[in-house]
Amino acid sequence: MQNIPLIVIILFIALFMVLISSIRILREYERGVIFRFGRLARAFINLGGTGNGPGLIILIPFIDRMVTVSLRTIVMDVPPQDIITKDNVSLKVNAVVYFRVVDPQKAIIEVENYLFATSQLSQTTLRSVVGQSELDDLLGEREKINMQLQRIIDHQTEPWGIKVSNVEVKHIDLPQEMQRAMAKQAEAERERRSKIIAAEGEFQASQRLSEAAKILSEQPSAITLRYLQTLREIATENNSTTIFPVPVDILKPFLQASGNQKK
Repeated sequence: MQNIPLIVIILFIALFMVLISSIRILREYERGVIFRFGRLARAFINLGGTGNGPGLIILIPFIDRMVTVSLRTIVMDVPPQDIITKDNVSLKVNAVVYFRVVDPQKAIIEVENYLFATSQLSQTTLRSVVGQSELDDLLGEREKINMQLQRIIDHQTEPWGIKVSNVEVKHIDLPQEMQRAMAKQAEAERERRSKIIAAEGEFQASQRLSEAAKILSEQPSAITLRYLQTLREIATENNSTTIFPVPVDILKPFLQASGNQKK
């Protein structure tokens, strides 16, 4: 008779532990995938939520097993990959992938480890896409490369219940020799632009001078006024000696008058 209360207490504690182990609480961003006798359980008790969460989940002890899946966006860093571009440039490229689980059942059933699988798929896709691109496209059209990566990875992970929202190429590590070559190319490009701008300036100046010479040739007295203006500009400087050329046209009337007097 003395052992009966002890047995009852032990049974009560065991029952309480079993009851506690059969209760699960899923947060708002979590969903549960329940297996009953190894098969996916389509119907189970869910208090406070709908479907497979969130809320209070009651499992059948020793029969049900639940796998919790987070629906939040996962930020995955793709490690640097050694890649040879289409124009035979060796470089290292890393990226970052943003994705989330939209179908928890597929994420658990269709693939063994969806995080590892998505990581490996991202690495291989990054090597494939960058390897088919040239260096100039990779540096100048990065947005196009990002969209192509996102489209390919999202298409491959769709059967796993995963939605890839964005892929960004984060860093491109170029060899030192290539960096020096690109610096020389940029310097040469700047020199070319400066020479073109200087040539365009000389061309426009020559056009203006040609127009001015045409106007002065039509009005001979205008050249005299231009000489006088030049003399006034020279006089403003602190020069001790001023050399001013006198056009022959100014002296021509005086020479003609002296010639008539001799006759």
